[in-house]
Amino acid sequence: MKLTGNLVFSAVISAALCTLLATSAEAQPHVFSAAKLQNEPYRPLTAVKAGKDVPSSPDPLVSYRWKRTGADDDLQIYLLKPCTMTSDTPEAFSVRRQAPDIDVTVSSPCDLMFDFGRVSAGWLEFECDNLSGQVECSISEFNEPAVFNAGSRHPRKTLAPARYGKVFRLELNDELYEGVRYAWIHVRSVDKPLRIKNVRLVCQARPANYEGSFDTDDPMLNRIWYTAAYTVRLNFLKDYFGAILMERSDRFSWTGDAHTSQAASLVAFGNYEFVRKNLLHTADQSNGILSYPLYWVQSLVDYYLYTGDGELLGQLCDNACAKLDDALEHFDDPRSPAFYGWDERLGAGFEDPGCPETRMALKMLTIQTTRRFASAMAASGREDLARKYSTLAEAKARPYLASPEVFDEYDIFALSDAINAGAVPSSLWNEIWQRTYSDRLQRVSYSPFNQYFVLNAMARMGRHAEAMNTIDDCWGGQIRYGATTFFEVFRPSWNLCSLGENDAPVNNQCGYTSLTHPWSAGVAKWLTEEVLGVKPESPGFGTFSVTPHLTSGLSRVSGDVPTPKGIISFSLDVREGTSCLVVPDGTRASLSLPLMGCRDLKVTLDGKPLAAEAFTPTHARFPEIGPGSHSLVIDYPSEPLSAKADEAFEYAIPASTVSEDSLTGGDWKGVYGSKGYCLFSYDGPGADRILLPAGCRGITLGKQTPCHWAAETSDPRALVSNREGDGSRSLGSVVTGDPAPCMQTMTIDVDYRTSSPYRLTLYFVDWDNAGRRSAIELFDLSTRRLLSPVHMVRDYSGGRYVTFEVDRPVRVRICQVRGTNAAVSALFLD
Repeated sequence: MKLTGNLVFSAVISAALCTLLATSAEAQPHVFSAAKLQNEPYRPLTAVKAGKDVPSSPDPLVSYRWKRTGADDDLQIYLLKPCTMTSDTPEAFSVRRQAPDIDVTVSSPCDLMFDFGRVSAGWLEFECDNLSGQVECSISEFNEPAVFNAGSRHPRKTLAPARYGKVFRLELNDELYEGVRYAWIHVRSVDKPLRIKNVRLVCQARPANYEGSFDTDDPMLNRIWYTAAYTVRLNFLKDYFGAILMERSDRFSWTGDAHTSQAASLVAFGNYEFVRKNLLHTADQSNGILSYPLYWVQSLVDYYLYTGDGELLGQLCDNACAKLDDALEHFDDPRSPAFYGWDERLGAGFEDPGCPETRMALKMLTIQTTRRFASAMAASGREDLARKYSTLAEAKARPYLASPEVFDEYDIFALSDAINAGAVPSSLWNEIWQRTYSDRLQRVSYSPFNQYFVLNAMARMGRHAEAMNTIDDCWGGQIRYGATTFFEVFRPSWNLCSLGENDAPVNNQCGYTSLTHPWSAGVAKWLTEEVLGVKPESPGFGTFSVTPHLTSGLSRVSGDVPTPKGIISFSLDVREGTSCLVVPDGTRASLSLPLMGCRDLKVTLDGKPLAAEAFTPTHARFPEIGPGSHSLVIDYPSEPLSAKADEAFEYAIPASTVSEDSLTGGDWKGVYGSKGYCLFSYDGPGADRILLPAGCRGITLGKQTPCHWAAETSDPRALVSNREGDGSRSLGSVVTGDPAPCMQTMTIDVDYRTSSPYRLTLYFVDWDNAGRRSAIELFDLSTRRLLSPVHMVRDYSGGRYVTFEVDRPVRVRICQVRGTNAAVSALFLD
């Protein structure tokens, strides 16, 4: 699909710009007069189409360019028209023009749904000459009108539109914008036929040109890079990197989230002034999270390496030192990190952030950050600080290098931070890989943010092929789900359960899930540095390395990397045996070509033989190459082989057997609970009826709210009494704490220790027919590793039992998806 055909520009556009755009058959703008678009907060887009379309990108502006971009640029607006229009009541309207130029006449109540093809930062508008009756509008990132937490200006993203003459606009907050892919016009009542036309999103954009690019012979990998870049671009606000997530009461810059956002921005846009501005903006923020000041220091080091801006490094040096000194002083303190990620193994966000995994990960992050800062100080000439922090980092790492067995009890997050910190001997990497990383299911973090650091560790261990599988699992899985921007959290099994493409996502310990979350974009930098292989070796790319990794079936890669000295362009096609490298003036390149299973490469550079000066198991390294546009010919003596991961595609899922029962209703006795049960709030809120079997040390609930539905009812959905001879029925439940922030989930820990497998059954009832849709996640109670694919529970107003076969103590996490909350009425053990 060509995206530019859906672009139109709002307000008054200069005649010269109109003429320029009209010369392109692919970009014919519809110009709206100021009279039709009133009270818009920003001026229209000043960028012009200046390049080829990029099919891999969801960004309608990917081929548009501004003449100049700067740190103080204001936001601009452009219009996006819908790709499709559908309705629940086709007979209620007649169509004059279908999408994208919507023009319909509505004669009776109906819901019109518009898909704009990708998430945008914008607001909904339409025109109507004769509006009468009652009309409301909705927006969402997914295919149902959105509902978000208390604290939002309008938690329910449905409202009557504001009127400006013949133009109607959905105004959900003072800033107007939200993350929007889908929109609805709900015609609740009609006094006379309404003519609705020119339905559009008014989208905001901060000037930023795509200076970087990425392309391989894997279309999914290309989509991942460009989707990550687009996710970041949408979150450029006027003065800082922010968030367009559905207004969720946390719309401001987060120093830790900004680390991966800025990393992706450096390789995709090269908008150094704006990154610089955000570093200053967040310099004194930590959001109360101990890891976030360390990520800020790493962002400062990234920025210095990419730009060579010693002035900013010097200006913020004391600030960075203070952050490191604080972390080092409290290295062995019992302080809780406060947050490290949403993954269950990291304490599930704010629930248990002081768990051993997060404490060890924070220590290793401290060592890594201290080392990286020491290297930056050495490069900038501050030998005093380089010695100080290098010495401190070595002292902190030494005990772990001497006794690496301490890591035996930790999972991929603490281990990844330890490997990135250089605190694990490389001689043990293979052993650690087999023990901890070889399980493909457990290698995927719930937070794509944390996955970036796992990828870095995998690259350091030389596991690029397996990293490519993980990238496909995490980010490719999101695209298969329907993503045009990357999510705050994601499990690959969303694509295996009854969630459909672009369905409402699972809401859980992170609250209401954001589908446009810039902290997930670090994969763009990883692909540029590890697959394309271009990364700075000295500040400002004075020297840089080019070490492409063509694994998992790749045979070619090409791309551009912005630098202060110009664009580095590199391409390699191992099947054709050709390569091109553009080295900007004032820089020098260290090139290493992949061996691809061969050894005796014959290479010519600009027509002259080029001999390798060193070999690694995977690459041949060549002498430095100076400025200029260079052509290489590579003669592989045998067929180049692309390394692939030696692992099965299928995940190893310990508790994959799940069954449902919607027939038994409340008549559970003799069917479920032969070993034990817990009937939640059966005799009133919090008054449970419990029978624990031998070997069960307890059933512990977390974040739940007790609820009592009915006592002594004849409703067959209610549970019959557990008491012998008592045929009465009652029903209670525990429910999630919606709509409070981060209360969209609850846990049930079942510490049942038995030598044989057992069945664990949950009974769900949507007693008041509130449209509940819930998700179940199952974890090992000790390790917090995922045991089962996410299981969706739908349509449980009539009562539904869900049974898992397990062989160990487990944690059950029940998550709200849609409806008032998630509710579960009983747990049975058999």
